Amino acid sequence: MPPEVEPDFAREWVEFPDPADPRHVVRADLTWLASAWTCVFGRGCAGVVPGRPDDGCCSHGAFFSDEDDLLRVTAAVADLADEDWQLAPVGRGAWTEEDSADDEAPDEAPDEGGVRSLRTRLVDGACVFLNRPGFPGGTGCALHRMAAREELHPLTTKPDVCWQLPVRREQEEVERPDGSTVLVSTVGEFDRRGWGPGGADLHWWCTGSPAAHVSPEPLVLTYRPELTALLGPAAYDELRRLTEARLDQGLVAPHPASPAPVPLTLSRRRPAG
Repeated sequence: MPPEVEPDFAREWVEFPDPADPRHVVRADLTWLASAWTCVFGRGCAGVVPGRPDDGCCSHGAFFSDEDDLLRVTAAVADLADEDWQLAPVGRGAWTEEDSADDEAPDEAPDEGGVRSLRTRLVDGACVFLNRPGFPGGTGCALHRMAAREELHPLTTKPDVCWQLPVRREQEEVERPDGSTVLVSTVGEFDRRGWGPGGADLHWWCTGSPAAHVSPEPLVLTYRPELTALLGPAAYDELRRLTEARLDQGLVAPHPASPAPVPLTLSRRRPAG
């Protein structure tokens, strides 16, 4: 199994106001966003369940964050062709299921609408949308395959949790000493601990593994569409500017899973504009 680094190490953070909204503040983990992480599904991914590397991180299905998330994926399912989806149920209707785990925090409000407890259905130990090895359409997510075929970005077709990983965004309304209130969006690494107590039991998790830190460009560039969707265009542009400026100055604490020379090398190779 590919090795992983310990989750605690020095990180470089930056905080800045959103140029498009002074009531929105972004707090970003530059160590993570300047790292060389990239998805290695099908090319080195060891999977989160022992003996199932072809599942990647799709073994447990995907939970929906809210009604909009569910509706977007429902619309995408209607556009799936037979060559996209190996395990399409008859009638295309039975692709979700209620989670039976009773692991809500005691002080957490019940999910009245049922969306948070709803996930993509599991078939033979993995997500119903995961095409298995040997499928003519190729191994991997059917929703991702359809997006590529239609020249769409996968964030428009896949559940929120699937396209956001491994970036973690947390939002909090913060009251300042003068009585004003701002929305603080914190973006950083979705490491094992992001999954809660169960994260320690994952067979493997890619964010801390050198096997997944093999991109020739930093995450702030390769995840531009996802970061833009999470923060907004103006905030993303400012985040990229600040990350590149600090890389140029050699001020970003490096991610221990990334090759040592990557941050400075990448800053010289960044595209213009």
